[in-house]
Amino acid sequence: MAEQEDDLTPEVEELEDDTPLTRSLIARIMYAVETQDREMLWAEMEPLHAADIADLLEQSNAYDRRRLIALYGQEFDGDILSELDESIREEVIGLLTPQVLADAVRELDSDDVVDLVEDLEDQQQEAILSVLEDSDRAAVEQSLTYPEYSAGRLMQREVVMAPEHWSVGDAIDFMRNAKELPEQFYHIVLVDPRLHPVGNVTLGRIMAARRDTPLMDIVEETFHTIPVTRYDGDVAYMFNQYHLISAPVVDEDGRLVGVITIDDAMAVLDEEHEEDIMRLAGVGEGGINDSVIETSKQRVPWLAVNLGTAILASLVIAQFELAIAQLVALAVLMPIVASMGGNAGTQSLTVAVRALATKDLTGANVWRVLRRETLVGLINGLIFALVMGVVGVVWFGGPELGYVIGAAMVINLVVAGLAGAAVPVIMDRMGVDPALGSGTFVTTVTDVVGFFAFLGLATVFLI
Repeated sequence: MAEQEDDLTPEVEELEDDTPLTRSLIARIMYAVETQDREMLWAEMEPLHAADIADLLEQSNAYDRRRLIALYGQEFDGDILSELDESIREEVIGLLTPQVLADAVRELDSDDVVDLVEDLEDQQQEAILSVLEDSDRAAVEQSLTYPEYSAGRLMQREVVMAPEHWSVGDAIDFMRNAKELPEQFYHIVLVDPRLHPVGNVTLGRIMAARRDTPLMDIVEETFHTIPVTRYDGDVAYMFNQYHLISAPVVDEDGRLVGVITIDDAMAVLDEEHEEDIMRLAGVGEGGINDSVIETSKQRVPWLAVNLGTAILASLVIAQFELAIAQLVALAVLMPIVASMGGNAGTQSLTVAVRALATKDLTGANVWRVLRRETLVGLINGLIFALVMGVVGVVWFGGPELGYVIGAAMVINLVVAGLAGAAVPVIMDRMGVDPALGSGTFVTTVTDVVGFFAFLGLATVFLI
C-alpha cells in the first residue's frame, strides 16, 4: 500500500502544480548541475517549453544560471533567448559560446532577432548580426531603422505571397515546391505586379477549394494593411478589434515588406496591459530581476511626488488645527472620509484608464461617462452617508457629527467619481500616458476635498 502511494505522489504533484517547473523538477535539474551530469540535465529539460526554460533561468541566481547555461551547452534554443526577460537577456547572451549563440540565433525568425538585438549594446548586436546570412542580416538591419515600438520592429520579413491571378492549384504547387517557408503562417498574401497587397487567403480556404478556383474568389472579407511606421499599440488594438490572425505590413509606397502575426500582436497587448498596471502603481517598468539600486531609482520619483501631494493635504488639515483641538472626534473620523474618497476615485480611475487603452472612451462618449461616474459617486455617497450618520450617532452620542460626516462623504465621493474619470481623460488630451501619475493626482484631489469638506462643515456647524 505504501509503495502504491509513493508511486502516485509524483503524478499528484504534477496535477496540483500550475507550471511544469515543479519543485521536484527544479531540484533534479539543480542536482544535475551540481554533479555536472549533462545527460541527466538534457533529459530533465528536454520536455520543457522554451518559455519554461526562460522562467527557470530568470528564477535562478546568477551563480546557478551561469553553471546551468555552461552545462546545457549546444542544446540551448534560440526561442529561449526570445522568451527571456530583458533584464537578464544581455547577461545570458554573454554567457553563451560563439558557436552556441550562432546556432541559436539562426533558428529565429527575423522579428524575433530584431526583438533580441534592439536593446543590446553595439558589441553584442554585432556579435549576433555577424552570424546571420547576408540577406537575413540586411532584413534585420533595415527593421532596426524603423522607429522603436513601430510595426516595422514588430513584423517578420518572411512572407508567403502570390500573384493575384493565381489559382488554388498554383498556390499549392508553389508551397509544395518551395525550399523555404516560414515555420508558421496563416495566410497567403495576394499582391499586384507592384507588390501592393490586395487580399489575404487563409490556408483553410485553399485546402477546401478546387484547384482551378482563382485565389481572388476566396479572399477574406476583412482585410487590413498596416503602415510600417504604425505604433505597435495601435497594431495590437487592430488585431483585437477586428479579430485578425495576420496582417501585411506596407512601406510608404504601399509595397509589401513584412507581416505581423497574432502571437506578436497579443504579446504587445499583454505588455501594454502590464505597463499600465505597473504605472498605475508608480513602479515604472521594473521586474523581479532588477537590482536593488535599479528598483529604488524607479520608485523614488513617484514616492517623491506622493510626498509632495501628502504635504498639500496636510496643509489643508493645518488650517483647521483649532477645530480639531476643540473636537478630537474630527481627528478620529478624518481618515474615513479621505480613504473612502480615495478608494472610490481609484475605482473610477481604473475603469477610465482601461477604457482609454482599449479606445472605448472617446470624445463621442466622454461626457456620458463623466456624468455616469458622477452619479455613481452621488448614489454611493448617499448610501455611506446614511451608514456613517448612524455610526456618528452611536459612537459619539449625537446626530450633529453624523450629519457633518455624512455630508462630507457625499461631497467627496461625488468629486472622487468625477476626478477618477476626468483626470485620465485630461492627461490623455495633453499627450501624457493616463496610467502615469493619474492615481497620484486623483488621490490628492480626494484627500484635499475630503479633509476640506469634513473639517470645513464641522467648523461651521459644530464649533
